Amino acid sequence: MSELPRLTAAQAAARLGVKPESLYAYVSRGLLSRERNASGSSFDPLEVEAFALRRRRIAPGPVEPAGGGMPLMVLDTSLAHLEDDELFYRERSAARLARESTFEDVVRWLWDAPALRGPDDADLALARRTIATLGDAATPLDRLVVAVTAFATTDPLRDDPSRAALLRVGARLLLGLPAALTSAGSSEAAIADTLWRALAGRPREDGARLLDAALVLVVDHDLAVSTLAARVAASARGSAYSVVSAALGAFDAPLHGHASRDAVRMLRAVREGESPAAAIARAVRDGGRGIPGFGQPLYAAGDMRAVVLRDLLDAAPGGDEVVALVDAVAAEVARHAALRPNLDLALAALALWGDMGDDAGSVVFAIGRLAGWMAHARDEYDEKPMRLRPRGRYVGPAAAD
Repeated sequence: MSELPRLTAAQAAARLGVKPESLYAYVSRGLLSRERNASGSSFDPLEVEAFALRRRRIAPGPVEPAGGGMPLMVLDTSLAHLEDDELFYRERSAARLARESTFEDVVRWLWDAPALRGPDDADLALARRTIATLGDAATPLDRLVVAVTAFATTDPLRDDPSRAALLRVGARLLLGLPAALTSAGSSEAAIADTLWRALAGRPREDGARLLDAALVLVVDHDLAVSTLAARVAASARGSAYSVVSAALGAFDAPLHGHASRDAVRMLRAVREGESPAAAIARAVRDGGRGIPGFGQPLYAAGDMRAVVLRDLLDAAPGGDEVVALVDAVAAEVARHAALRPNLDLALAALALWGDMGDDAGSVVFAIGRLAGWMAHARDEYDEKPMRLRPRGRYVGPAAAD
């Protein structure tokens, strides 16, 4: 029997109903194989057909929420969407943006903002003094919360309800919050450079670049609880500062913003000589929320954000040592559960590589996601006010006669 003619990349993408970049993403993840010659890439038609059938079985039906809860509503969003296990910000691949663009470039594009302007030196100094009053027991997220309030108190236009004010304050916070976590300097430096100085224990070649990519990858991801909180505040026409404060309140939680903390501790234990099995067992026992850094139900083949950040870290000087820890833990998990690494494990690996604290991943996540919160708030300002007020249904005991 003669072999079936192989498919070109365009034919394989058409059969799967995906863009060529999604097709090559499947190849890079080992989900499809290809052959390359002078004429380009070609694909086995039977393998492509089998993969198409697997995708069809996965695709139908609504996606279960990441927290296992029940969706209260479905909201239209023009920012982020998932297509064939790839994350897109509008029509652009988040993976490509993370590799090729700076965080500032992405923010300016998403916000349609020609420039980003941070706070002046006096306002920044007040934010730093406010943070200093918290003492050593304060978490990094505690410091971000009070810094938001400090920046609000020095802004005479803090209650401006316009869409333009959202972007003005968003830029003020994106540039000001990382600088407020440092002891000196202005808010004019690149956000990733400033944040690296605030969080990292030592200089690292490519450190700021990797941090920049992480910030891009966390900008938005469907309607996480913090994003919904931001939109609810915007629905009530809260100020930009109120929107960020509401979002941080929902973000400051073990199932959301703190999820990378236990993953850092797990990886650090393996680096210090503990076996992956023992480190995983302790993390599961102590955390009580499953395996930290694993599982993301929005993806069938694994969290693409984790894949991108892992690959970038692997190529960085000394990054292969941390990636080896990640791979060892992932291999042990795969022996017992069908779970793949998620963004939180990748942020944990970045924190470990940069000699950062356990909560560094939370700070990176919050700063990057702030760009998404502002974009969502701007969209919500275009909707009818107070539309995100669900009606309650009483299910308590009946009234006494």
